[in-house]
Amino acid sequence: MIADTNILLRAIVGDDPKQSRLAEAELAKADAVVIPIPVFCELVWVLLQTYKMPTSEVAAAVRGLLDSAKVLTNRPAAEAGYSLLEGGGDFADGAIAYEGKELGGDTFVSFDKDAVKLLSRHGFSARVPT
Repeated sequence: MIADTNILLRAIVGDDPKQSRLAEAELAKADAVVIPIPVFCELVWVLLQTYKMPTSEVAAAVRGLLDSAKVLTNRPAAEAGYSLLEGGGDFADGAIAYEGKELGGDTFVSFDKDAVKLLSRHGFSARVPT
């Protein structure tokens, strides 16, 4: 199955008992759960911004998904996102920088100075436009 963000949210947050049970059942019966990188990006954003979960809890939820033998994803991009999230940054920035590099980009360019600093510390070429 390809998991949409709302399936993962219901399973993680459990805020709608009926949907949460259905989401958990779908995940349990699936032989494989495909999680595209945009779903991870949405999931992290919603957990942080809408549910106001602490970053440590969001990182633990992402790690749990990545550690599941059932989960199929662009693992290196997800690990790059996770690494940045755990380091105090944005999951999406890490995933974007990784995928961009894999597609032939050489430097992550953003007006987000904190993202540029954190990505640089994680070994990516990154800069703010000048």
